[in-house]
Amino acid sequence: MCHTDDHGHDHHEHHHHPHDMSDALDTDTSVALDLSIDDSELSPTQLSRRGLFRSAGIVGGVTALGMAGVTPAMADGRDDDHHGSGGDVRHWLAGDHHIHTQHSSDAMYRVYDQVQHGAAYGLDWMVITDHGGATHARIGVELVNPDIRAARELLPGTLVFQGLEWNIPSAEHGTVFVAPGRNEVAVLKQFETDYDGSVNGTSANSPANEAQALAGITWLGRQVDRRRVDDALFLANHPARQGIDSPHEIRAWRDADPRIAIGFEGAPGHQAAGLPAGVGAGSARGFYGGSPNANSFPGYPLESYRTWGGFDWMTATVGGLWDSLLAEGKPWSISANSDSHTNWGDTSRRPTGGDFNTDGRYGDPVYSGGVNLTAGDYWPGLYSRTHVGASKRDYLAVMRGLRDGRVWVDHGHLVKGVEVTVRERGRRSGVSLGDTLRARRGTRVELVVRITAQDLPNWAQFQPALRRVDLIRGAVDPGHADSRRDTFVAPDTKVVQQWDTSGRTGTFEIVHDLGRVDDAFYVRLRGTDGNRSQPGFLGAAIDPEGPALDVVGNADPWIDLWFYTNPIWVVPTR
Repeated sequence: MCHTDDHGHDHHEHHHHPHDMSDALDTDTSVALDLSIDDSELSPTQLSRRGLFRSAGIVGGVTALGMAGVTPAMADGRDDDHHGSGGDVRHWLAGDHHIHTQHSSDAMYRVYDQVQHGAAYGLDWMVITDHGGATHARIGVELVNPDIRAARELLPGTLVFQGLEWNIPSAEHGTVFVAPGRNEVAVLKQFETDYDGSVNGTSANSPANEAQALAGITWLGRQVDRRRVDDALFLANHPARQGIDSPHEIRAWRDADPRIAIGFEGAPGHQAAGLPAGVGAGSARGFYGGSPNANSFPGYPLESYRTWGGFDWMTATVGGLWDSLLAEGKPWSISANSDSHTNWGDTSRRPTGGDFNTDGRYGDPVYSGGVNLTAGDYWPGLYSRTHVGASKRDYLAVMRGLRDGRVWVDHGHLVKGVEVTVRERGRRSGVSLGDTLRARRGTRVELVVRITAQDLPNWAQFQPALRRVDLIRGAVDPGHADSRRDTFVAPDTKVVQQWDTSGRTGTFEIVHDLGRVDDAFYVRLRGTDGNRSQPGFLGAAIDPEGPALDVVGNADPWIDLWFYTNPIWVVPTR
């Protein structure tokens, strides 16, 4: 693996103070990690948490959480065998955690419309995420819940979560959702009332507002600890769109409670917006057509305000911000979603009459007699999918799979299946996406990739062809961003191998020697139909054939298809 010293980009510091990790931890976690406090002085929750940390080998102080490869699977003691077990994935369930309905002021569909279409397009799970705001906090959370419960009854094969799109204080939007239960409405309503930036006037960029976002994440974790809900998750949406999610804010969200804050959209919704005028909206793919504003992080380049092959710049850039997070040895997942509001090719419209601010919703959509070719969205599942490895087909298993990072994403149904394992040479089993292989130093390890090629037409009526798979590798340095929480490059990460998969059909396997384990590292994969590529943002030496910068007004999403996987870490033991 080659090492690169510098990419020639300045690392501007944000005008806010970075958050210290210990300040972001909740009290129970901090106490559990403090070995100067005897076990006998701990509460049952603190004692349980210390036991989990001991089983993962990470007690001894707050800084121990920064060790290489502290994945969720290790942190709760599920990976005691250092060779791993390949996880407990029995199902790969496709889903979408970012969907709007008539309960959003800028959307129009019934819950059932979205869920029925998503199920027809192959989704197993969906999250309804109407916009947070004063009206939604006042009546919208309660109003949408009966519709969600009805959809669960009418389409029992589809998992339908209730969530909301959080106006993150001092930042962009995010998905927040909880496991179904008697308190799902109460918890979401209280969260929105107390912590939504629009509701509380905390949207502007300031240290106090940043702290409010951390408080909201911590509060969600307490609701799980107190058993008000069985689980809760937060993922940041369209993170680079306005440039207002600074690197240190993203790190602070993750560190505030890694059980709750688990990732961001690797690819935004609104993919149809890039279709050229006459066929589509003639806008920017993902509606990423903006420029810096007063709240934007000044270090981000202008190219970050565009998508690259339909993916957010933070994910699409090899050695970029996503990699800078992974290089710390901490999990951070990506997703791909529809962000469906009004869908391209639809023949319905909002009815006339009514007042959204009074009613908290629009009336049911009605047939329009025409086809909408200027909308920027696709129905859930039609184009973007987030695949989650789950032990069974239920709500908590999907949330567990997301938290564990057992995730890969694709556009346009590029492939039918992707399975990735890292194992010691000579062994049949290993660890899968989101996990960590701990191997004795000097042990030779290998990557096994099993891909099932697409054999059916997608919803644009052609059969996609996977033409190339790229292996991306980066070194793990737990102190990578300790002193500069606003860093957004990982200088050691690069594309290290490319495989031509043209003409491959059925299920095929790639086995690649990763060498001997000397230092901690991670690997991740991406694949493409090969139609549009260019050297990556950090240069051809880092990424010779990355996704191309999308052209505003002319970025047909169907001729530019990619898949991405979450990482696997490898950590040496003595």
